[in-house]
Amino acid sequence: MSLSQTIRLVAALGLGATALTVVGLAAPAQAGVADTRPACLTPTPNARIVAARGGATGLDHRDISADEQRAIMRRANSRLAAQGLSGRGRVGLVARTVPVYVHVMRDAQGHGNVTDAQISQQIAVLNRAFVNLDFSFNLMDVTRHYDTAWHTDRESVRYRSLTRQGGVNALNIWLVDFRNLGIATFPWDTPRAIDGIRINYDSLPGGSIVHYNEGGTVVHETGHWLGLFHTFQGGCTSTNDQVADTPAQATPTTGCPATRDSCPAPGSDPIHNYMDYSWDSCYQEFTAGQGGRINMMWTAYRA
Repeated sequence: MSLSQTIRLVAALGLGATALTVVGLAAPAQAGVADTRPACLTPTPNARIVAARGGATGLDHRDISADEQRAIMRRANSRLAAQGLSGRGRVGLVARTVPVYVHVMRDAQGHGNVTDAQISQQIAVLNRAFVNLDFSFNLMDVTRHYDTAWHTDRESVRYRSLTRQGGVNALNIWLVDFRNLGIATFPWDTPRAIDGIRINYDSLPGGSIVHYNEGGTVVHETGHWLGLFHTFQGGCTSTNDQVADTPAQATPTTGCPATRDSCPAPGSDPIHNYMDYSWDSCYQEFTAGQGGRINMMWTAYRA
């Protein structure tokens, strides 16, 4: 039985959040049936719900320490200096169009064969989310493959290397069926042959993953692909996510609470930010500071 079938069965049995005990792979975000309690009643982290975005380790990307964060920033500044630029202060917001290649990984029976309409809706969600940052996404191609191993994200290095299209500026999206919502590479990661994001096909608009089927996963993972960390990166520290206008956040948000403040520093948790772990329906914004970081990382690594 596939994960998506398991999710639907658990939902039908009314087991709610217990489905989130099905944990994901090493570092990714797990897809599952979210808590069915009202959002305003979930102001504190629930490990089972956090697993819906972050898998067994609570992350949908490889772990990055504060020291590595600072090293990444130094390397980015060095690359910008080589271009005659100097940090984020010299990298203005410039309209950018990102070519997008979608790879639909179906199994031998055709499971996972999302429709062209779903893909179009997902690209529309992506464009609405990034419009204020002057980023747009242009769907270039959709390829469909019949391979059960690839469908379940086995041989992922091989299938990505064989199917990836475009240059370093191209966003490749592989739609698979795994115990995660999504996994992303960062712009500074190598090798380029596997650069892109892997997404649970049932999280696209119209999918069956409760609370995570409005397209927010692709937006969230694209944020990582463009160089953003989670808003709760580093917890209540000065480093945090290295974005000044996202208040420090101790832990991921679960559900969509009315408000939440998990750190003593000024500002409430950015629960509506796409880089938190909120429900899709809770997502509303990227900040200007995140836009600045994205442009900086784009210029340093993807331009």
